[in-house]
Amino acid sequence: MRTLQLGTTGPQVSAVGLGCMGMSALYGDADRAESIATIHAALEAGVTLLDTGDFYAMGHNEMLIGEALRSAPAARREQALVSVKFGALRDPDGNWSGHDGRPAAVKNFAAYSLQRLGVDHIDVYRIARLDPDVPIEETVGAIAELVEKGHVRHIGLSEVGADTIRRAAATAPITDLQIEYSLISRGIEDRILPTTRELGIGITAYGVLSRGLISGHFTRDRKLAANDFRSFSPRFQGENLDHNLGLVDALRKIAEQKGVSVAQLAIAWVLSRGGDIVPLVGARTRERLSEALGALDVTLDEADLAAIESAVPADAAAGARYPEMQMTHLDSER
Repeated sequence: MRTLQLGTTGPQVSAVGLGCMGMSALYGDADRAESIATIHAALEAGVTLLDTGDFYAMGHNEMLIGEALRSAPAARREQALVSVKFGALRDPDGNWSGHDGRPAAVKNFAAYSLQRLGVDHIDVYRIARLDPDVPIEETVGAIAELVEKGHVRHIGLSEVGADTIRRAAATAPITDLQIEYSLISRGIEDRILPTTRELGIGITAYGVLSRGLISGHFTRDRKLAANDFRSFSPRFQGENLDHNLGLVDALRKIAEQKGVSVAQLAIAWVLSRGGDIVPLVGARTRERLSEALGALDVTLDEADLAAIESAVPADAAAGARYPEMQMTHLDSER
């Protein structure tokens, strides 16, 4: 698998990363054994970047990755780079109660993550969402202190806007920005992507299949569990869903002409947007992982890209990517 530099200050990583959240939370029940087997399969295929958050099922996802790393062959374990988001606050019932970016909290979160993961350092560490009550300089400064002590290797950001990116980068070297980016979520193209490119900051793109919406596998009659994020996500509701699956049908025609799956076409489109963008695939099974990695063999020429843009123009999606209350809390949307 080819690799690329994650920003000008970051490590060499695989061309795609594995987003592990769905193995623990927000998309219904997952099979633990299959999740670990999928992580092993990703490492075996040359995937080096594993992404998680300390709040994914309240630490479950970090412990799952830790178990997968411990049981992987030594050579594969050593190649793994773990990216961790922190700061989202939850109660015992799983409810969300804000974000905490205070320096003391940053170091506290890191201490627990190191234990759950069973590692002596975190490769990329980032606050999941901007804490509106704490200047980003203080949060990034605390991570920089963890870098100095060897507990963290690189500093990342998540879902913040251009102005916050500049302030963070003026405080300490920033490796990457993790943010949603897909054919139907292109908000970063106006201000955020030009800013990261100016500053030499990479992009790790999550939601490249828009939570399965543009995977080619989601159907109108699919029944969702109550604990599935998509059961209340605006893009999966009523007329929005009908419209968005119409976009998928248009994509499917292009995919069939190229002899690839819809998911592979959508991931290949993200890969085509630049060598500074690493798609995170949210595969929960080895079958879906194998399909996603097939995107690396898909070449899109100018005619392909034009056809894709015609089928799914920018801003073509119906519905916001998060419920309204969550959207108002995203610094990247300001």
